[in-house]
Amino acid sequence: MQVAKQHGRNRRNWGLLQVIPTLKTARAFLPEFIARLTVRRESGPIDSLPGLHRFVSTRAAFIAQKTLYGYLKTRMGTRYPSMFEDDVFVRSINIAKLHVFAACLSDLAIFAVGRALGELPGEQGTDDALRRRLALSCFEKGLADNAEEAAGVPDFSPAEAVAAFQRRLAFWDWHEGPEGADIFAESPAALVRWAPIAPELKKYDEEIVRNSVKFAWREIRNQFDKRIDAAALAAAVREEARAQPGTAPDPLAGP
Repeated sequence: MQVAKQHGRNRRNWGLLQVIPTLKTARAFLPEFIARLTVRRESGPIDSLPGLHRFVSTRAAFIAQKTLYGYLKTRMGTRYPSMFEDDVFVRSINIAKLHVFAACLSDLAIFAVGRALGELPGEQGTDDALRRRLALSCFEKGLADNAEEAAGVPDFSPAEAVAAFQRRLAFWDWHEGPEGADIFAESPAALVRWAPIAPELKKYDEEIVRNSVKFAWREIRNQFDKRIDAAALAAAVREEARAQPGTAPDPLAGP
């Protein structure tokens, strides 16, 4: 999803979250920003931990921005560009974007780890601990990739986002729990909650908004399933577990 555009010597990365400026600069910035919300067409296998981290981080950022701005534009219609002249509205968008992004990270990290490490030959408690560690590392890497943007938004706490994800992981059932599209429950709820739209209007939109987010994830899941090299990722996880003293026993080594 990281698409860059050259402006002489300047270069922008569109795969990460962008905190929108305010007032006059916002109106000039926004059309180009929206136009660049495209997923980079990577086609190579996801066969390493950095590759997995990159996929989760960039695709979560893409879905967060695409769905938030899509909802705002649909709801506001012709008033959409002029709203970016309002400082309060712009601040609300930046807050919403980070909360929706954290929810997207939460959903995609669990989905990706569940797919990548679907069957492990260790004891259930051990392999679940490994899945939780890998999902948490994906989540934390996504936040780290966007730390600069988050630092400019005091109403979003990365530490609280991590704590919330850890609570979700603590009760996640990797064996009998939700699968596939059913995993993606946090991101639709976050968009409904955080989008800066009046509550009296949101109540008419909720079902459509939730379904639009769920639909947006379909292409991301298809990309992941086509590119994932589960055997190579399992080997990479095993290698990392061996290299890190004090971690849980390696469930991939077998009896």
